[in-house]
Amino acid sequence: MGGIFSFKCRTCSRIHEGSPSFEFAMPSQYERLSKDERSNNAKPGPDFCIIHTEGHFDFFIRVCLGIPIRGVDDPFLWGVWISVSESDFRRYGDTWDNPVETDEYVGSLCNDLSPYPDTLGLKTFAHPKSNGQRAMIALEPTDHPLSVDFHEGLAIEEAQRIAEHSIHR
Repeated sequence: MGGIFSFKCRTCSRIHEGSPSFEFAMPSQYERLSKDERSNNAKPGPDFCIIHTEGHFDFFIRVCLGIPIRGVDDPFLWGVWISVSESDFRRYGDTWDNPVETDEYVGSLCNDLSPYPDTLGLKTFAHPKSNGQRAMIALEPTDHPLSVDFHEGLAIEEAQRIAEHSIHR
């Protein structure tokens, strides 16, 4: 199919090898909380997060979004968070050690993947993976540039542009 992604960065002039991978430590909803709100209203973890605000709970799971790079073996990988229903959150947690790969969890993207225009709230479908891997998500087909890239793949030059932006922001 393809090879290994590598490029000479126009910003730092270094050679970057391997498909790009960027992650978010927490969902945007958590990042927007004050220090007091974080300690009083949130239960963060490496793969799960619950936020309690104004009498209601929001549930988040950490997942991966792989954007194919045309002509390259490995995708451009984003470690992101999605919001899911309470029942999906509990099912996902209950099956964490023994995932059911036929399960699907509908969610909303909870990170802003710059340089794409606003990605918060894009509809996602999470599919659990075995072997200790985080669930992979698919994006609902829309005309949003991130969804288009997910479904059609990135040109190598576009993957380089996004990687350079993300490395040096």
